Amino acid sequence: MKLGRSLPDLAAEVMRQADTKRDFIADTRKLEMTTVAVADMPADTDIAKLIDTPQITIDGDERFPINTNAHRQIGDRVGIPAKYYRKMVEGHAALLAKNVNHWFQQNPERRMIRTMDGTARAFLSERYRPLDNYDIAQRLLPKLQDAQAEVVSCQITDTKFYIKAFTDRVQGEVGVGDVVRAGAMISNSEVGRGSLQICPVIERLVCKNGMVVADAGMKKYHVGRGDDNGDGEFFRDATRQADDTAFWMKAEDTLTAVLEQKTFDRILDKFKEASQIEIGDPIKAVEVVAKKLNLTETENHDVLKHLVGGGDLSSWGLANAITRCAEDSEDYDRATEMEGMGWNVVTGDVSFAN
Repeated sequence: MKLGRSLPDLAAEVMRQADTKRDFIADTRKLEMTTVAVADMPADTDIAKLIDTPQITIDGDERFPINTNAHRQIGDRVGIPAKYYRKMVEGHAALLAKNVNHWFQQNPERRMIRTMDGTARAFLSERYRPLDNYDIAQRLLPKLQDAQAEVVSCQITDTKFYIKAFTDRVQGEVGVGDVVRAGAMISNSEVGRGSLQICPVIERLVCKNGMVVADAGMKKYHVGRGDDNGDGEFFRDATRQADDTAFWMKAEDTLTAVLEQKTFDRILDKFKEASQIEIGDPIKAVEVVAKKLNLTETENHDVLKHLVGGGDLSSWGLANAITRCAEDSEDYDRATEMEGMGWNVVTGDVSFAN
């Protein structure tokens, strides 16, 4: 399992980010994409050059550079094809601003602009309900401690937040000596790249592989409710507070449930079934799975290497080859995605048969 950063480091970064976040709700007619000259130092030269860089201006006052995620969301919303949008970002910022500003005025709507560290990081619906990492950590980390679960891996990437914790209190054997233990993954995106998710994650002790069971647990999408004219919510404060209380109770209950023996036993049964399913020719099996999972050529090669090296030519062995490959990924988001792919192979959702 890819380890990420330490829990104290994660906590410090969560608190730092909480202090620098700012959110705005604005009509697109009061938004404007402008350009600013920024010094760029090419890697092979000591001479800096000025390049035009897009920024978003809110109500003629607040100005923020735009990160990759916010650019993607702006392009999607105004209907500019991604390839053309990227081409304008990389060398034709003024043309991009002209295009975006036209559609901001042509199709007016209210949007949420999320910023952090002085940069626009998300361009979202005004109905987007922020579920921030600080609140999630504050509410759910104590529940992990109550369950005697140890945080083994955690990270904050550009778009997501992760905590993966495991408990020795709930364990079982897939085969003789092949011990796995129960865990829980909490993940969230503050910038519209995923829901709040609480689901089981299983650690194989012989190799420390982690497998995310994404189809169990809870997902909470960041959607609120607006009134008829879009000027705010029509619910009373007491109603919203009751809704928030119910939500956090469900989240805490879900976290408790994914660490329980009965949840673990259902997953363990799937592992045992997969360990009895032979995959046949490992080269062909990996090729088929790699195509279905859109693995890169390097990932394909590494999965085959770990499969053959592990010597277990079963569906369980193939799943573990994929989760072992996740450890080699330099990108934590991609590593977590691959940890979920292992479960898809175990369940047969992704078959190794042609």
